[in-house]
Amino acid sequence: MATLTVLKFDTPAGAQKALNIVKGLQKERLIQIQDAAIVSWKAGDKKPNTKQLVNLAGAGALSGAFWGMLFGLIFFVPFFGLAIGAAMGALSGKFSDYGIDDSFIASVRGKVTEGTSALFLLTSGAVRDKVTAAFKGTKFELIASNLTKAEEKELMASFSQE
Repeated sequence: MATLTVLKFDTPAGAQKALNIVKGLQKERLIQIQDAAIVSWKAGDKKPNTKQLVNLAGAGALSGAFWGMLFGLIFFVPFFGLAIGAAMGALSGKFSDYGIDDSFIASVRGKVTEGTSALFLLTSGAVRDKVTAAFKGTKFELIASNLTKAEEKELMASFSQE
């Protein structure tokens, strides 16, 4: 099963640094990146910069349209000429199939703000203890994931250990 995870960082470059860690883990076969995207919002910019990492996409990857529409919903970024309103409502209904509901969208919108960044990861096959060890000392906030609450709590507890 694939896990969709969103990590928030307190700097615009934080998500890219974290992605580099995950790429290294993938090279060691400790996690499989199915798809990823970064949102980086530099201080003073009116809107965030988004980037889908197509070069990492595997057979089960989400399409660029998925990321584009998701970021459009979260950050009110117009895309493909779609009108806000009924079209956005229909799209948000479609995202619920992926476990992305209104509370997910509101949470990301409220936390990824000017001067921050976020890493959106679709992964599988993570060797948790090795991933945890690789991220020791990296400051981030888990905004959302489709892990169970118990799995999220266990994950965050392992990151908070020294």
